[in-house]
Amino acid sequence: MYENLLSRFLNYVKTETRSDHESTTTPSTATQIAFAHELENEMKGLGLKDVFYNETNGFVMGTLPANTDKDVRTIGFIAHMDTADFNAENVNPQIIENYDGTSTIRLDKEGKYTLNTKDFPNLKNYAGQTLITTDGTTLLGADDKSGIAEIMTAMEILISHPELKHGTIKVAFGPDEEIGVGADKFDVAEFGADFAYTMDGGPVGELQFETFNAAQAEITIEGKNVHPGTAKDTMINAIQLAVDFQNMLPQEEVPEKTEGAQGFFHLMAISGSPEEAKMSYIIRDHDREAFENRKKQITAVAEKINSRFEHPRVHVHQYDQYYNMREVIEKDMTIVELAKNAMLALDIQPVIEPVRGGTDGSKLSQMGLPTPNIFAGGENMHGRFEFVSLQAMEKATDVIVKIAEMNAAD
Repeated sequence: MYENLLSRFLNYVKTETRSDHESTTTPSTATQIAFAHELENEMKGLGLKDVFYNETNGFVMGTLPANTDKDVRTIGFIAHMDTADFNAENVNPQIIENYDGTSTIRLDKEGKYTLNTKDFPNLKNYAGQTLITTDGTTLLGADDKSGIAEIMTAMEILISHPELKHGTIKVAFGPDEEIGVGADKFDVAEFGADFAYTMDGGPVGELQFETFNAAQAEITIEGKNVHPGTAKDTMINAIQLAVDFQNMLPQEEVPEKTEGAQGFFHLMAISGSPEEAKMSYIIRDHDREAFENRKKQITAVAEKINSRFEHPRVHVHQYDQYYNMREVIEKDMTIVELAKNAMLALDIQPVIEPVRGGTDGSKLSQMGLPTPNIFAGGENMHGRFEFVSLQAMEKATDVIVKIAEMNAAD
């Protein structure tokens, strides 16, 4: 049933599709457009119907028509085409068959980069499995090409086995998830699903319907630069004001000191001179009220610093990025239960935890398409230590098929 899964995945990851946060186009890179057309052709070859590429939003979509007369809800399965901000050219996957769960895996020829159980104890979970790793020079791209391969393979299975009854299934592969804008132009009405799942999670069992609320704050600080020899009571050092700003925020509420449902302020970038400084923050919290309070804290710190001067020196531009999908999904938890029961039917223990991040489902849910997130199998995303288990991808494929079957059995 999975004979094409591995070759499909390897072909995908060798195709460079890194997104670009500085781009103003959709998709942000031409390589994603080319890849979308490759997927378009593959979807048509499999036998999906109404396959098309939307030039406006960069999504390639297709439909697997129902093979049951039952009136059941239309399900969507979604994955993203782009890879993260790490070298993604000339990806050279390595295949380690029957991994013993303890050995160190050398990625590059020199052995400078390794996967070992001391640094990555989760390797112990993969004894007896086939691992696909990088060669130490690039990321792998399992995020989220494993999701694409799983959806494609599940559609292939359903088409090849008409005895597996299912309702209408919609498939979409989209751009620019890694830079946070992929779902912005998604056309929910055009997609035509009642609900969907992103296949974009990590290890086996992950089922997520709660994400952060997210905002970004861009801080510009206006200094006053004079010669340091005559600076007393005259200079206003923008860099020092930036340091003051950071120190006035809660020092324990940062990513490296928080976990679980705890929110944070994350200083992502700082640059400048005494004349002008710039800072960039991301603000995260699962609780909407706490999230709004965090944004107010940013404003309050700016106002407190500005109160020292005759005119404002600290200028804040904040904007929301996405919201907690739970606000939408909790209104109808049957879609979470469907995925959960599909996993249990396959002897997969669901792992339901809040995401310390966001998925395309965060925006899609707010746009009217409730979209929980399901595991795709990858670990150590976004870097040279990324790997995925073939058996994990097979299980994710099974979950897609089982969800389709169970939805039609209602």
